[in-house]
Amino acid sequence: MSDPVSRRKGAAKTSRRSTQAVTLTEVAQLAGVSAQTVSRALRTPDQVSEVTLAAVKKAVESSGYVPNMTARNLASNRSMTVGALVPNLVGTIFTDVLSGLDETLSPNGYHLFVGTTGYGPEPEEEMIRAFLGRRPDGMVLTGTSHTRIARQMLSKANIPIIETLTLSGKPIDSLVGFSNSQAIRVLTESRITKGFKHPTFAGWLRDVDERAIERLRGFQEAVTAKLPGEPIRFVNTEDLGISIEAGRYLAREVLMRHPETDLLVCSSDVFAQGAILEFVSRGIDVPGRIGVTGLGDFDLAKHLSPSLTTVHTPNKDVGRAAAEILLKAMSSRRKTPSRLVRDLGFNIVSRDSA
Repeated sequence: MSDPVSRRKGAAKTSRRSTQAVTLTEVAQLAGVSAQTVSRALRTPDQVSEVTLAAVKKAVESSGYVPNMTARNLASNRSMTVGALVPNLVGTIFTDVLSGLDETLSPNGYHLFVGTTGYGPEPEEEMIRAFLGRRPDGMVLTGTSHTRIARQMLSKANIPIIETLTLSGKPIDSLVGFSNSQAIRVLTESRITKGFKHPTFAGWLRDVDERAIERLRGFQEAVTAKLPGEPIRFVNTEDLGISIEAGRYLAREVLMRHPETDLLVCSSDVFAQGAILEFVSRGIDVPGRIGVTGLGDFDLAKHLSPSLTTVHTPNKDVGRAAAEILLKAMSSRRKTPSRLVRDLGFNIVSRDSA
């Protein structure tokens, strides 16, 4: 008859092999210290000696131990995570914002979880629900346009919420960005001053993308102020979304529908790049026959031929500023909205295309 103790040891060993999860006790045995000391070394390394910390680190590395963050989070009521939602990961505007967030949050021990919404309010609502279910310490969103249910969930989450890349709408908590309407207005007015008289706006115009609508509004204001009586022209990518090919489509559309156009004001550098490629491939002189402008000042803008006149937007700084606000709010355990608004401005970059 087998020994009951042996059977229990065998059962534990089988369970251990099935999960392959290294325990805190095993790390402690490897390091030659108590489990409590291992826990202290991992949570507050400054409270143990350098020798002990080195032994624990070596044991963790050799064993492949992964701390149980769920248990730690329950004890501290902190997840040390921040959720960030962006429309996509294609445009450098969004990747730059995420880069600024991560380089500021990571040194402070926070991990950034990223989700994409595809510019859809319903997918965003589902992503917000999923992220909040994992109890992040803060959230960063793109824009201020959300569904009623999404706004309700965010308002009741009792964590700092930072909305970015706009200054319009009704923010839930804090807002970091620049004025999209002012950026396009100032850019358009500056080109009209240079002699362009028949501008057309080009972009992906959807009600769910308030930033694109703001840019169209800025264009309308500039044309109305500087070219009284001039019609407001625009072309839309419709279902093509945002891409270089969509920019080429916009160029073809403006030539067909508004051949009098002498300036194509694109809502993004992506469209402007495609438009320039299309015009040049057709032998159309840019800017002699038609000028082209963008927004974003992506890396390729200065390397195009002709180089792109555009708006430089402080995307990475938006991420950094949002992270700084979050860090301050999370360290103080603030649960009420701070209503901070940070306008980081923009710069017009004049190059050869207009």
